[in-house]
Amino acid sequence: MSALPLQNVLPHVSSLAYGCMGLGGGWNNNPICASDIQQTHDIIDTALQNQINFFDHADIYTFGKAETVFGQVLKQRPTLRDTLYLQTKCGIRFEDHQGPKRYDLSSAWITHSVEKSLTALNTDYIDVLLLHRPDPLMRVSEIADTFHQLKAAGKVRFLGVSNMQQHQMSALQRALNEPLVVNQIEMSLQKHAWVDETVYAGNQDGKDINFTPGTLEYCHQHNVQLQAWGSLCQGIYTGVSTTGQSDAVQHTSQLVARLAAEYGVSPEAILLSWLMLHPSQIQPVIGTTNLERIKACAQVGVITLSREHWYALYVSAKGHELP
Repeated sequence: MSALPLQNVLPHVSSLAYGCMGLGGGWNNNPICASDIQQTHDIIDTALQNQINFFDHADIYTFGKAETVFGQVLKQRPTLRDTLYLQTKCGIRFEDHQGPKRYDLSSAWITHSVEKSLTALNTDYIDVLLLHRPDPLMRVSEIADTFHQLKAAGKVRFLGVSNMQQHQMSALQRALNEPLVVNQIEMSLQKHAWVDETVYAGNQDGKDINFTPGTLEYCHQHNVQLQAWGSLCQGIYTGVSTTGQSDAVQHTSQLVARLAAEYGVSPEAILLSWLMLHPSQIQPVIGTTNLERIKACAQVGVITLSREHWYALYVSAKGHELP
């Protein structure tokens, strides 16, 4: 398996990232309890034991509890910080007395979010800060100045984006004096518009594909790490009941199971291998809180899908042959 672009700046980063969205007891107002803290201990240990050392957060995950519970583990075991990388995101604001749900990449909000995340995570620095969603009101020079100040203060090491297309990235990059290192977007066997955009280039049948052409190529050309959120497809191909699902989903679930048996790995490893065979050198983000499923995902390191099996999965998920 070739080196990840992110390894240019984080040399020992793992090929999989663990997504912390489910930590902290869920999307509710219940306080963090002892079982939530123990679960986080167990998840971190299981991830590290399976060579996953990159942990992906966001300030909003479980209304802030995901960062807080992770930080409580780091407070109890401070030496852990030196064994892992921390990434978090900012820029999404939920509805409050000031306004509706919105995106905010102003200097004041980025700075506020970073300070809050540092406190919650019980750390002095964030390895990678991602801008969570494009803000129509964002000013790239303001974002760049804010990042430069945070980096100079030792609070943020590297900057990346999430859910941005190549033109937004290019505009932001021109204002920065350091390269963007990550773009995290939804990429999976189920959500495959990023592949369709390549297949249907110049084809009228692809006119409704909602994926900006050239984004993958831009990231590859500029050594931006593509990270895939939603990489496990919410379990629809790996164990969740397919009753009532489309013929394509049912057929693909059966194909994933058959290939898992053939390669001698978990169904999760098949889905992740499908992503990682792509030359864009994708780093999947896995968000399961099931310890056995984390181990199952780690099996991706021992296989490489054939081209024929890659295409078989893609065509099956589409539900019809290629043009």
